Amino acid sequence: MASFQPTFGNAVQDYFINRFRDVYEERRQRLAQLKTREDALAYVASVREKIRSVFPLPMEKTPLNPVCTGTVKRDGFRVEKTIFYSRPDFPVTSNLYIPDRPTGAGVVFLCGHSATGKAMVNYQTGCQGLAMQGYVVLAIDPIGQGERYQFLNEKNTNSVNGLSTREHNMIGKQLLLTGESFGAWRAWDAIRAMDLLLERPEVDRANVGMTGCSGGGTMTTFVNALEDRLTMAAASCYVTSWRRNVENEIPADIEQIPPNISALGCEMSDFIIARAPRPFMIMAQKNDFFDARGAQETYEDAKRVYDLLGAGDNLRIGVAPLSHGFSIHHREYVYEFFNRSSALGGAWKEPEIEPIPEKELHCLPVGQIEYLTGRRMVRDFIRDEADRLAAGRRKHSTAELKTLLAGHLGVGKVEVPYYRILRCQHTDLDSPCRRVFSRFALEVEPEIPAVMKLMADADFYHLPSADKAFLYIPHLDSVDELKGMNFAEDIHVFGLDVRGIGDTLPTGCDQHGGRYFFAPYTHDYHYASCHLMLGDSYLGAKVRDILGAIALLKDNGYREIHLAGRGQGAVPAVLAALLNDENAPVTLMNAPESWDSMLRDAITMWPQSCMLRGILKETDLPEIYAALPNLKMIHPWNNMLQNKALSF
Repeated sequence: MASFQPTFGNAVQDYFINRFRDVYEERRQRLAQLKTREDALAYVASVREKIRSVFPLPMEKTPLNPVCTGTVKRDGFRVEKTIFYSRPDFPVTSNLYIPDRPTGAGVVFLCGHSATGKAMVNYQTGCQGLAMQGYVVLAIDPIGQGERYQFLNEKNTNSVNGLSTREHNMIGKQLLLTGESFGAWRAWDAIRAMDLLLERPEVDRANVGMTGCSGGGTMTTFVNALEDRLTMAAASCYVTSWRRNVENEIPADIEQIPPNISALGCEMSDFIIARAPRPFMIMAQKNDFFDARGAQETYEDAKRVYDLLGAGDNLRIGVAPLSHGFSIHHREYVYEFFNRSSALGGAWKEPEIEPIPEKELHCLPVGQIEYLTGRRMVRDFIRDEADRLAAGRRKHSTAELKTLLAGHLGVGKVEVPYYRILRCQHTDLDSPCRRVFSRFALEVEPEIPAVMKLMADADFYHLPSADKAFLYIPHLDSVDELKGMNFAEDIHVFGLDVRGIGDTLPTGCDQHGGRYFFAPYTHDYHYASCHLMLGDSYLGAKVRDILGAIALLKDNGYREIHLAGRGQGAVPAVLAALLNDENAPVTLMNAPESWDSMLRDAITMWPQSCMLRGILKETDLPEIYAALPNLKMIHPWNNMLQNKALSF
C-alpha cells in the first residue's frame, strides 16, 4: 500500500456523492411535476418498465419438482421441510409453515444476510408468528446461506465460504462478466417461491404477501416491482435511498446493486411506486446503517403518487428505536399491516415463541445442498454460459475491437487535461536508493485528479520534456512500485495513479475486512458498484485517466511513450494502449490471463473494477493482447494474483 497519505483520499467519495445527488434531485423534480391521476399512472408505468429492463430474468419457468423431506410439528402449525428447484437442478431449501387453521392468506418470507438463513431466530420467529395467525408461510434459504453454501470443498474459499455477503459478491462479479445480475438470480428464487406457495390449496391468490429483513427487505422491495401476483409487501431494514447510502459510505451486496438503475433516473422509492397503489410498508430502525431519514424521504416520494391515485392509506412507514434487524417491533408491524391489508384483522401482539433448533429445520441430513445428488451450483451455470459465449464469439479486426471497447468503456476523445503541480515526494531520504517524485495532478475529470509522478534525482516544478517516456500504471501505488526499478538514463519515467489507487486511494468507506484492497467488501468494490448503477464503469474511468496522461505527454513533446501496467493496472493499461496507438511498445507485468479465466475458478481475487459487464459476449483479453504487435507479457498472474506460466 502507499507509503504516503493519499493527497486526494476523499476525491472518489465526493465524486459519487455529487453524481448520486444529481440523480436524486432530477428525479425529485420529475415527481414534483406530477399533478393528476393520469400523471401518476404514466409515472408508475414508466418506472415499472425501467426496473424490468435491469433484471434479466429467465424466459421459462421450469418444473419446481418440490420434495418434502420431513415435518416438524408445533402447536397450531407444522413445518414441511421442502426442497424445490428454481432452475433445472438448482435446489432451493425452504421451510413451509402450514397452520392447522389456515385463513387463505400466504406469505413468502425472504431472509437477510445470516449464515443460518431460514433458521435464524428472528426470521423463524416471524414465520411462526404469522403461521399462528393462519398464514401459510414459505421461507427460503438465499443463495450462499443456510443450506445453500456455494463454496464448500472448493479451493481457496476460506475468505468467503459461509460468509453470505462475501459469497454473494464473489458470485456477482463473475456473473457480471457474462452480462447477468446476481440480483436477478435472487429475485428469480423469490418469484419461484411464490409459484410454489400459490400451488398450495390452502392459499388464496387474493391474499399473498412478501416480507423480509435486510437482504430479504431488499428482495422484497425489488420483487414487489417485478411481480404481478403480490397483493401486499413489507420491507424491513433496507429501504432508504441510494443517495443516502453513498453519502454515508455504505457499500451494499452485489444483489442490492441493480445495474444501470441510476442511469435510468430511478431511486429506491420507484420500486414501491412501480406497483402503486399496492399496499406496501416501509420498516426502518432509528439506529440502522440504512439511514432512517432516507426511509422517510422514500415514503414521502411514494406517498405523492399513492395520494394522486387515491390510495394514500395503502402506504405505511414504521420506524423502530433499535439497530439493524428484524426486531419484535418490525415483526408486529408486519402482523398488523398484513392483517389489515388482507382484511383478516388488526394488531396482534407476539407471544413468547420458542425457536426451533436449526438442525430440525434442515431439509437435508447433512444440512448442505453441496451433498445433494445431481445438484448444480451457480458457478456451474456461469461456466456453461461462458462456454456458450466463447463458442459464439467472432474474431474482430483491430478497428472493430477499438470501436467495441470504446463503447463498453464509455471512452470518447480525451482532450489534453489541465494539470496542477503538487509538492514533490522524497523516498528513502537516508539511503543510496533515495528517489524524488515530482507530482502533477491531471484533471481528466476535475473532481478526481489522476496523479502523474516523474521519478528523478531532483525536484521538478514544471513538466519537463524529452523524446522518450515510460508511463507506468501500478497495481496499487506508483511510488512504492517504481522506486526499486532501474531504467535507462535517456528515458523519463512516470508513474500514474489512476483513480482509486495511490494518491486517490479512498481513505474512508465502510471497511469490512480492514484496509486490505482486495477484500470482497471494501471501497474498491463499492465504487465499482456505484459506477455499475450509473451505467458506466470504474475500468472505463481509469482508461480515460491513462489516455489523458498520454495526451498531455504528447502535447509536451514526448514522441515515444512506452506504456506499462502491473497487476490490476495492466487491465486499463492494455485497453488504453489499444485505443491510443496499438503500435507503441507495451509491457504488462502480472496481467490476468483472460476475463474468462476469472470465472472458471470458484474464487478470483481480481477485483470487480477490472471487469466489464457482459464483455464475454463479444471479446476477451487474449484477443486484445493479440491486437498489440509490440506487447510484452511478464509473469502473468492467476486468479489468486500469483505467477502463472503463460505464453502469448
